[in-house]
Amino acid sequence: MLVEALPYMRRFLGRTIVIKYGGAAMKDAELRRSFAVDVVLLKHIGVRPVIVHGGGPQIGATLERLGVATRFHDGLRVTDDATMEVVEMVLGGTVNREIVELIQQGGGNAVGLTGNDGHMLQVRRRQSGGHDLGRVGTVERVEAAVIHAVIESGFVPVVAPIGIGVDGLTYNVNADEAAGAVASALAAEKLILLTDVEGVLAEGGALVEQLSAAQALEAIEAGIVRGGMIPKVEACLAALRAGVPRAHIVDGRMLHAVLLEIFTDSGVGTLLTT
Repeated sequence: MLVEALPYMRRFLGRTIVIKYGGAAMKDAELRRSFAVDVVLLKHIGVRPVIVHGGGPQIGATLERLGVATRFHDGLRVTDDATMEVVEMVLGGTVNREIVELIQQGGGNAVGLTGNDGHMLQVRRRQSGGHDLGRVGTVERVEAAVIHAVIESGFVPVVAPIGIGVDGLTYNVNADEAAGAVASALAAEKLILLTDVEGVLAEGGALVEQLSAAQALEAIEAGIVRGGMIPKVEACLAALRAGVPRAHIVDGRMLHAVLLEIFTDSGVGTLLTT
């Protein structure tokens, strides 16, 4: 495995890889340890990992515990002011700190950030089919100076997907979209989205190992890519259009999925390319 990995170690030396961390990989203790080991190893061999994380289930559980009602429209959480307070508390506080601690327990050094630090994730209010979603944002621009500063200081940036609008308010941002936007702004070598399925699946349920951008758009139009997989594929396509060479949708339920994707010939999950 080391012999197989050596060319990839050389190829990615000094390169940035953006990883969206969420789903099952955040819930299981063994998978959390596996993810931390992957990130620390990447850093030690000279790769520059950047983590963008989600936290939808944790937000939902906290809202329920606090008795705050929550609604969804087209898979997006309608976010009023009360809900946004919880989003910031959970994403920018609890979840972000847990991931930083996880990486540090694995032997690495990490710094937690939110998208409103240094006006990093600049967003506009998002509409869905004419419905007002409240404080839900879509990324307009990424100011990457803060991330660069953290990387150059030798730390792993861990970014919570909270954006800032022109009105000065914070907004809830889809983590896949945020990860794609950050990868684009950093001119990353790879974007990796960890998810709860093998990758993009064909009609019969078989894994699609590789898709061109054109094929991915056709799959969305044909309804083969649907539901929660759509924003993941769209995030990958946006990153590809911005110059990121490769984007991957990877099964986060697999131990060391990140290392297997980066350092093996076969890789795992679905690869999207131009």
